[in-house]
Amino acid sequence: MSRKFRLVTAILLVAMLMTSLAGCKGSGKVKVGLSFSDFATERWKNEEILMRKLLEDKGYEVISQEAAHDVKLQNDQIDNMVTQGVKAIIIVAEDGDAAATAASAAAKKGVIVLAYDRLIKTPDISAYVSFNNVEVGRQQALGVMSALNIDNWDVAGKGPARVVKLGGSPTDNNAILFRQGQDEILDPLEKAGKIEIVADQWVENWDAANALKLMENILVAAGNDIDAVVASNDGTGLGALQALKAQGLAGIVPISGQDATAPGCNSIVKGELTVSILKDIRDLSPLAIDLVDQLIKGEKADLKMYTLAELTNDPSMKGEVPCKFLPVYQVNKGNVYDLVVKSGFQSYDDVYRDIPEAQRPAKP
Repeated sequence: MSRKFRLVTAILLVAMLMTSLAGCKGSGKVKVGLSFSDFATERWKNEEILMRKLLEDKGYEVISQEAAHDVKLQNDQIDNMVTQGVKAIIIVAEDGDAAATAASAAAKKGVIVLAYDRLIKTPDISAYVSFNNVEVGRQQALGVMSALNIDNWDVAGKGPARVVKLGGSPTDNNAILFRQGQDEILDPLEKAGKIEIVADQWVENWDAANALKLMENILVAAGNDIDAVVASNDGTGLGALQALKAQGLAGIVPISGQDATAPGCNSIVKGELTVSILKDIRDLSPLAIDLVDQLIKGEKADLKMYTLAELTNDPSMKGEVPCKFLPVYQVNKGNVYDLVVKSGFQSYDDVYRDIPEAQRPAKP
């Protein structure tokens, strides 16, 4: 083999090696992680799809994972994203306390951590974006009490209205804030003797099957003598509604939900679920993506500082977090068409499924 041939061969081998190494480095795009607690809840997969598209449209490479309600798995996935070199992670936490470990570790390595709709309980996060979650609870309780016509409730003749409270997952800080808002409406009514809380339960993992079992047990214990249910989202509300249906109480006992899901809105137009709360993810997801984009680029973001004590309703919590909160809207039979269908949040066919043609409004 001639010296010239060996030299050409060496040059070719080096070129091939450099090409291979370049391929191993990936696209060269800045990486952003998406960490979801689960996809069993209808909204999270929809938001994952939307956020992925928005990030990719801005030129980012997206790494997305779902933890199936497994706290340890979610922390491991977040750690792995940091190892893969993400510059930012948007986290929907399964457990706001447990996720603080991985979130703080990521932040200390220079990763921007954004808590999405569920608070991660550490001052190390770069931002927390959500809706006005206390107002969600207020609107749920107000909707149910209005349907009960509580101002004109005949306490002398019927006794106090018998109310069931179904909270969300106890590991979700939002569930605590929803309850805070609910109690701002319910506590004064209870003190005035207008209502009686006959059951107060929390629904693990926001699971509809868990809500069904809890409601079945409550109905047995109360001899079906309940007048209203303040449930904290559509999944738990619809789960409890199955138990009410079995006892002939659907459409008679007012019950709340949240998220204005397609099944929830369909139940509203059928006269079963009384009220849901619209939290328009079409506004929250773009807000989160624009915010992450600004923080990665070192730009100033429009955020307001809140203490962890006020965000958690726990005076022992220390530190503060930059936040942005969006408004929420009560959805009922009278406005579901305008707020949910006409706005395009849910499809006409999904909301009016199984409703006779003559009883449907015109398509928008």
